[in-house]
Amino acid sequence: MPPLAAAAAEMLVLCSNDYLGYAGLPWPSECRAASGAGASRLVSGTHEAHLVAEREIASWLGVEATLLFSSGYAANVGAVTALARPGDVVVSDALNHASLIDGCRLSGARIEVVRHLDTEAVEQALLRGASARRRWVVTESLFSMDGDTPDLRRLRELCDAHDAALVVDEAHALGICGPRGTGLCAEMGVRPDVLVGTLGKSLGLHGAFVAGSSTLRTYLWNRARSFVFSTGISPKVALAAVDRVRRAAADDAGRARVAAAARQLRSGLRAMGAPLLPGSAGPILPWILESAGAAVEMSKRLAHEGVLVQAIRPPTVPAGTSRLRITASALLSEADVDRALAAFRRAVR
Repeated sequence: MPPLAAAAAEMLVLCSNDYLGYAGLPWPSECRAASGAGASRLVSGTHEAHLVAEREIASWLGVEATLLFSSGYAANVGAVTALARPGDVVVSDALNHASLIDGCRLSGARIEVVRHLDTEAVEQALLRGASARRRWVVTESLFSMDGDTPDLRRLRELCDAHDAALVVDEAHALGICGPRGTGLCAEMGVRPDVLVGTLGKSLGLHGAFVAGSSTLRTYLWNRARSFVFSTGISPKVALAAVDRVRRAAADDAGRARVAAAARQLRSGLRAMGAPLLPGSAGPILPWILESAGAAVEMSKRLAHEGVLVQAIRPPTVPAGTSRLRITASALLSEADVDRALAAFRRAVR
């Protein structure tokens, strides 16, 4: 158990991905379903709850179909390894999540790692891959550690110009960005070929999904090894996801609270001279420290002040960029943020 886990319930938590504050909600009263799937979805593990949830998520996002996975890691690894093959080129942002990196590596495709958010580098990589069997551009929409976003419109243009497919992990944007919480792609008017989302962040559950065409769903059903060879997610969780999707779609007030808490935190931290990562926006506030040791020490000082913010160190982030990854949520009141900022000031002193 991490040293602070037992005390976390008594602390002000500023490092969770529970952006809308749904993780602490009780099971919906109508959520009467089996606790376990009992088998892989391809064997006997598909329950009506899975199908209902997949249809609800598809309707929310405005896509033809979705497929539930056991986790975001499984969804990214499964989708990328099933779609990209030897003879393909995958263009991957240098700061993509480990699950996307592992999916690229396991696919057997040639990988072009490009500078973070550099669309010109993406274009050059696509030009170099002109003779490949297929081309894929893989990115997050809201980067989980840096809190910044790519130019999704430009990436879509480049994919269309170079006959490439766009794969976007919307894990940290769904629920809090875009119309009805449908993510940054929707906000930018961009339709990716493959969209990955999770149930475990803004929706406050666990599990994940891949969204897109019905052909994509059928293909992944048969070819995504992390789906084929895993027990289906709990039908009870799948049914709860229906309630959470409907709740998130209507929760403009929650999105406004997240944005307000983030603004208050960012303003207060900058006022005290905190070196927040340039380009970060929204609910993720990376405070870069000079060393891993400094990040750990600051995390300990904050814990002593009753605020939980874990230190993030290599290899999770590149060497020289150890940080406190501070997150805002709808659960934070103005008074909570004021309390947190006071704790930060004392910890700095």
